[in-house]
Amino acid sequence: MVGIILASHGDFAAGILQSATMIIGEQDNIAAVTLQPSEGPDDIRRKIEEAAESFETSEVLVLADLWGGTPFNQANTLFDQNKDQWAIVAGLNLPMLIEAITSRFTMEKSHDIAKAIVQVAKENIKVKPEELYQEPKAAAATAEPQQALPEGTVVGSGKIDIGLARVDSRLLHGQVATAWSKDIKPTRIIVVSDEVAKDDLRKSLITQAAPPGVKANVIPIQKMIDIWNDPRFGKTRALLLFENPTDVLRVVEGGVGLEEINIGSMAHSEGKIMVSNVLSVDKKDVDALTALRDKGLKFDVRKVPSDQRRNLWDLLKKANFDK
Repeated sequence: MVGIILASHGDFAAGILQSATMIIGEQDNIAAVTLQPSEGPDDIRRKIEEAAESFETSEVLVLADLWGGTPFNQANTLFDQNKDQWAIVAGLNLPMLIEAITSRFTMEKSHDIAKAIVQVAKENIKVKPEELYQEPKAAAATAEPQQALPEGTVVGSGKIDIGLARVDSRLLHGQVATAWSKDIKPTRIIVVSDEVAKDDLRKSLITQAAPPGVKANVIPIQKMIDIWNDPRFGKTRALLLFENPTDVLRVVEGGVGLEEINIGSMAHSEGKIMVSNVLSVDKKDVDALTALRDKGLKFDVRKVPSDQRRNLWDLLKKANFDK
């Protein structure tokens, strides 16, 4: 029997499993794994691995809450090693889960169940009054050119439109793929990092985590500087993601015209001091932030658009990092 792993932010996975159990009874070979606020990507990855190892089968179906979220992304890191026997479906809802559980009695492959449950999940999204429901429309074609253009071609304004530049050590994850993408409405999410650009696995996972209708790319720092000066990107609205403020400083020193930096999260590691529950810095970070401030850049400390803006320098001052 195919093993099913429910993976979510918070207790959603455990709660929806309880709901399914109330309807169709206790089930074997099924596990709920949750990412708690105090945990990180490695924690949910470990839980997914342990759940898969506990099953009496190598056929595994992962039902994740959100495409591009940390539970999905971490399941995706395990997928390539098991692609013939694993399947991942995002957008978990109760009809999908019930269909997955009951399909195991007639289907022996995770891929077959994955195909069967997607349509059921969609068909059970209904609205009352019925006239409020509209059939999904095909995604609008992007305004970006779809073919390579000769160098020097001026498209649109001739300058890339940067809707948001964000420092986030997790790069492209649920908060970016959903909340910020809806707020900024980019045509392209660009991860700017020399290190990530060299890592084929991370690049692949990032491009797969992009929200529907938005392209995701990973490029080195010099490429970002080149794009800023390339008039062929004049119809591109971009959301830029950086792992650290040092990379932002290098881009700005290269001439990229950033005006404000959103600080989303900077993970804690050895030698860093926590200045908030999502922000840890060391001297190198603070030196880069200070240099950016001296160049006239402003800072916006928020995880998601609905959060209240926090003052970066007040946070650093409390941690004795003020300059």
